[in-house]
Amino acid sequence: MQKLLKLAIPVLGLALLTYSCQKDRSTDLAVDVVPQEVIDQLTHMGFNPDGIERVEEGYRIERDIIITDEFLNSKVDRHFVPNLEQYSTNNLVTTNGNRVITMYAPEGGRNGYSAGMIAGLDLAIERYNDENLGISFQRISNSNQADIVMTRLKKGDERRGVLGSAGFPTASGDPYDEIKMSGILESSYGLSTEGIATIIAHEMGHCIGFRHTDYFDRSISCGGGTANEGASTVGANHIPGTPTGATASAKSFMLACTDGGDRPFNNDDKTALNYLY
Repeated sequence: MQKLLKLAIPVLGLALLTYSCQKDRSTDLAVDVVPQEVIDQLTHMGFNPDGIERVEEGYRIERDIIITDEFLNSKVDRHFVPNLEQYSTNNLVTTNGNRVITMYAPEGGRNGYSAGMIAGLDLAIERYNDENLGISFQRISNSNQADIVMTRLKKGDERRGVLGSAGFPTASGDPYDEIKMSGILESSYGLSTEGIATIIAHEMGHCIGFRHTDYFDRSISCGGGTANEGASTVGANHIPGTPTGATASAKSFMLACTDGGDRPFNNDDKTALNYLY
């Protein structure tokens, strides 16, 4: 995982300004009803359940964050989070000094990605690797050996503007193992390789422990009224060295919504990446 501008992109975590991480509830699409006890549990865990959806992996909140049933039933730890700019989850990826995170994405066919989408993935990987972190990424050709598999969203989700979704690292220090991405960012939205790379890098950011830069007020990048996604039990910990507040003009790659343009890591993003890894 909102409509922002008129062509902005919530990546379901990022929202197309006009397409979104949020989702338009089309009348021709059936949406599974979320049990009230699940909504109550997410609220108890500190999340804002507005816009929650039932998906194959469990539930989707914040427009692009996946909450599995396993996580939903885990122990709750409370965390107070100040309104500062860059945030990470409590769980991070264990690097042991230098960890290569492998990624796989199917190419071509009904459920695969176009050459343009694959080029966007490769550029996203390049952006992370250029930072010389304690983690690096590598695209491989065998899904069974991949730490993160990129799979196509359902056609219905793609049609209603969902751009992507991912979860957070595990308690054992592994990255979240799946990124679901729209396969029509190029063909239907006309996004450039750089724009596609920005959205994929955003979801990769969630997989290694980044919250939205403006999680405390999505309206900063998404417009509309003030909307706090909730600190939650996964944590939304301020990263030292990053400034207070968040602005759309700073163009952090982890802002909740985007206009579909190119957002390479800004200086604060780089500070956050280097602090964590």
